[in-house]
Parts: sequence; C-alpha cells; structure tokens
Amino acid sequence: MKIVVVGGTGLIGSQVVALLRDKGHEAVAAAPSTGVDTLTGEGLAEVLKGADVVVDVSNSPSFDSEPALDFFTRSARNLFAAEKEAGVRHHVGLSIVGVDQVPGYGYYEAKVAQENAVRGSGVPYSIVRATQFFEFIAPVMDMSTEGGEVRLPSTRLRPIASAEVAAAVAEAAQGEPSNGIRNIAGPETHGLDRFGELTLAAKPDGRTVVTDDTAGLFAGMPDVLTGDGTAHLAATRYEEWLEQH
Repeated sequence: MKIVVVGGTGLIGSQVVALLRDKGHEAVAAAPSTGVDTLTGEGLAEVLKGADVVVDVSNSPSFDSEPALDFFTRSARNLFAAEKEAGVRHHVGLSIVGVDQVPGYGYYEAKVAQENAVRGSGVPYSIVRATQFFEFIAPVMDMSTEGGEVRLPSTRLRPIASAEVAAAVAEAAQGEPSNGIRNIAGPETHGLDRFGELTLAAKPDGRTVVTDDTAGLFAGMPDVLTGDGTAHLAATRYEEWLEQH
C-alpha cells in the first residue's frame, strides 16, 4: 500500500515510516520539511495521489489553547478535503488516553476537536490513544527545575515507550478501519514525581525531586491519564528503557 505519514519526520512518525517500509509498503513522510503543510494545504494533493492510507501523527507547535485548536482543526479540514479528493480509504489518527476527561485544559480540548473532525470526516478511520511517552519525562523535569530541585506533582501516569506507540500506529495502518478507538499504555503506573526519582536514580545529575502538586503541566490533572481495563499494555518498563537509553 501507499501510506502517507503526516508528521512523518517526528519522533513517532519517523519510526512509523521505518516500520511500514520494513513491511514492504510505500511509506511517505509528509511534513513542512518535505514540502507538505497541512495548515496551508500546500503539497497535500500531490503527496496523496494514489494513497491508500493516511496516518496523522503531526503535533501542534504550541501547547497553548488557541494556537493548538487552530492547528488541529485547520489541518484536519485541509487534510480530509484532500483525502476525499484522492480516494483515501483509511485514516489513522494518534491521540491521548483520557483526552476527553480533562475539562479546561486547552491542549486536550484541541485534541478532542481533532478527534471529532476525524469522526465527522466521512473517511473510514482508526484512532490510537496513547499515554504519555517515556521520552517526555526528562523534558518535563527540565521545565520544572528550580535550582537543584525538580518540582513535580504526584499525578498518576502510565507512560509508554514511543517505539511501542509507533508499532501500534503502524499495525493500525496495515489493518482495516475500526471506526473506533484503541487505548495503549505502559505496564506501570506511578506518580510523575516517582518517575522523576527513577530518572535521577538512573542518571544522577545533582538534582532532587520535590513533590509539588501545584507544579508543571500535569498539576491538578484528574486521575484519567492511565487508561482503564480496556487499554492494551505494552511490555517495556521505564527502568528498562532508561538502561537502554
């Protein structure tokens, strides 16, 4: 199949492209750097010629409410118009576990709007919702560092390796449209503060973790980011991943 991966040069997208090519598909990375811009529509008609499947793992450059909402809704309008014109038969989108249960958090509300656009597009679809990626924990810690302290909330997370997210997305792209949602998560649930402690135990740098439930992006989040009993659990534990990276 010809499978176009929007956001195909990023953390998830580049891995999805590699996995699909290994399976013998014509996987095409679509991103501004390859001449495709979903915000303006530039390059979409050309790249989607002959495409069987579109995978959208693109992300807003801003986590702020209004820019994120504009990015996801405008991109969706342009993308689905081009998909219909090209006769694409399956759209695979990547979203976030618990995304529709966090009222008042603008970025998540923007992702919900994107999901709604997928459902209303008329293109058969599959949505993969993943928990937070292991790769995001260290940057979140850096953003929450004050002097020698990393101030993190005890918000419960069940993060997952990006490689396992990419594998789930690639699997969905090669299957039939589910017209539904599949939740995937890592094998362990801890507070974000505990994940910070595990990170510094593996890679000591002189900082210490201080639990502060008012600090950072995940402060005050409801306990919905870990998934429920329906989530498929990946195998890789965070400590194992830290050893490998």
